[in-house]
Amino acid sequence: MKHARLAAVLAASATLLIFANGVSAQGYSSSPYNYQNSLYNYENSPYNYRNSPYNYNNSPYNMNSNNGIYDNDGNRQGYAVPRSDGGANFFDDEGNRTGYLPGRD
Repeated sequence: MKHARLAAVLAASATLLIFANGVSAQGYSSSPYNYQNSLYNYENSPYNYRNSPYNYNNSPYNMNSNNGIYDNDGNRQGYAVPRSDGGANFFDDEGNRTGYLPGRD
Protein backbone atom coordinates (compact mmCIF):
# COMPACT_ATOMS: atom_id res chain seq x y z
CA MET A 1 0.00 0.00 0.00
CA LYS A 2 2.81 2.44 0.85
CA HIS A 3 4.50 1.72 -2.50
CA ALA A 4 1.29 2.58 -4.34
CA ARG A 5 0.99 5.85 -2.43
CA LEU A 6 4.63 6.67 -3.05
CA ALA A 7 4.14 6.03 -6.77
CA ALA A 8 1.06 8.27 -6.73
CA VAL A 9 2.95 11.05 -4.94
CA LEU A 10 5.87 10.78 -7.37
CA ALA A 11 3.52 10.90 -10.34
CA ALA A 12 1.72 13.85 -8.79
CA SER A 13 5.06 15.56 -8.16
CA ALA A 14 5.96 15.18 -11.83
CA THR A 15 2.60 16.71 -12.71
CA LEU A 16 3.30 19.48 -10.23
CA LEU A 17 6.48 20.36 -12.11
CA ILE A 18 4.52 20.61 -15.33
CA PHE A 19 1.95 22.96 -13.78
CA ALA A 20 4.63 24.98 -12.01
CA ASN A 21 6.09 25.73 -15.45
CA GLY A 22 2.68 26.83 -16.75
CA VAL A 23 2.33 24.00 -19.26
CA SER A 24 -1.08 22.38 -19.46
CA ALA A 25 -2.18 19.76 -21.94
CA GLN A 26 -5.76 19.50 -20.69
CA GLY A 27 -6.94 23.08 -21.15
CA TYR A 28 -9.41 24.70 -18.78
CA SER A 29 -9.91 21.64 -16.57
CA SER A 30 -6.24 21.91 -15.59
CA SER A 31 -6.14 25.69 -15.41
CA PRO A 32 -5.59 27.53 -12.13
CA TYR A 33 -8.40 29.84 -13.34
CA ASN A 34 -10.83 26.92 -13.03
CA TYR A 35 -12.48 27.30 -9.60
CA GLN A 36 -11.94 23.58 -8.89
CA ASN A 37 -8.19 24.28 -8.91
CA SER A 38 -8.24 27.79 -7.49
CA LEU A 39 -6.58 28.73 -4.23
CA TYR A 40 -9.76 30.71 -3.51
CA ASN A 41 -11.71 27.44 -3.37
CA TYR A 42 -11.75 26.60 0.36
CA GLU A 43 -11.03 22.93 -0.40
CA ASN A 44 -7.65 24.02 -1.80
CA SER A 45 -6.83 26.60 0.85
CA PRO A 46 -4.16 26.19 3.54
CA TYR A 47 -6.76 27.73 5.90
CA ASN A 48 -8.78 24.53 5.54
CA TYR A 49 -7.56 22.39 8.47
CA ARG A 50 -7.36 19.34 6.21
CA ASN A 51 -4.60 21.16 4.25
CA SER A 52 -2.98 22.93 7.19
CA PRO A 53 0.60 22.30 8.33
CA TYR A 54 -0.86 22.37 11.87
CA ASN A 55 -2.82 19.21 11.07
CA TYR A 56 -0.69 16.42 12.56
CA ASN A 57 -1.33 14.25 9.49
CA ASN A 58 0.64 16.81 7.44
CA SER A 59 3.38 17.44 9.97
CA PRO A 60 7.01 16.53 9.24
CA TYR A 61 7.19 15.50 12.92
CA ASN A 62 4.61 12.74 12.38
CA MET A 63 6.74 9.68 11.67
CA ASN A 64 3.65 7.76 10.54
CA SER A 65 2.68 10.36 7.95
CA ASN A 66 2.38 8.93 4.46
CA ASN A 67 1.70 12.07 2.44
CA GLY A 68 5.17 13.65 2.50
CA ILE A 69 6.95 14.72 -0.67
CA TYR A 70 10.71 14.16 -0.65
CA ASP A 71 13.57 15.16 -2.91
CA ASN A 72 16.10 12.69 -4.33
CA ASP A 73 18.27 13.03 -1.21
CA GLY A 74 15.40 12.08 1.10
CA ASN A 75 14.76 15.60 2.40
CA ARG A 76 11.11 16.39 2.98
CA GLN A 77 9.92 19.20 0.72
CA GLY A 78 6.25 19.29 1.65
CA TYR A 79 3.11 17.19 1.58
CA ALA A 80 0.19 16.22 -0.65
CA VAL A 81 -3.47 16.27 0.37
CA PRO A 82 -6.05 14.38 -1.74
CA ARG A 83 -9.09 16.34 -2.91
CA SER A 84 -12.65 15.05 -2.93
CA ASP A 85 -12.75 15.27 -6.74
CA GLY A 86 -9.82 12.85 -7.13
CA GLY A 87 -7.17 15.53 -7.50
CA ALA A 88 -4.52 16.55 -4.99
CA ASN A 89 -3.08 19.75 -3.53
CA PHE A 90 0.63 20.13 -2.85
CA PHE A 91 2.00 22.27 -0.03
CA ASP A 92 5.44 23.07 1.31
CA ASP A 93 6.02 22.34 5.01
CA GLU A 94 5.04 25.93 5.90
CA GLY A 95 1.58 25.39 4.36
CA ASN A 96 2.07 27.38 1.17
CA ARG A 97 0.25 25.74 -1.74
CA THR A 98 2.85 24.95 -4.37
CA GLY A 99 0.71 23.16 -6.95
CA TYR A 100 -2.13 20.81 -7.67
CA LEU A 101 -3.19 17.77 -9.60
CA PRO A 102 -6.57 18.43 -11.28
CA GLY A 103 -9.47 16.20 -10.35
CA ARG A 104 -12.21 14.69 -12.43
CA ASP A 105 -14.62 17.13 -14.06
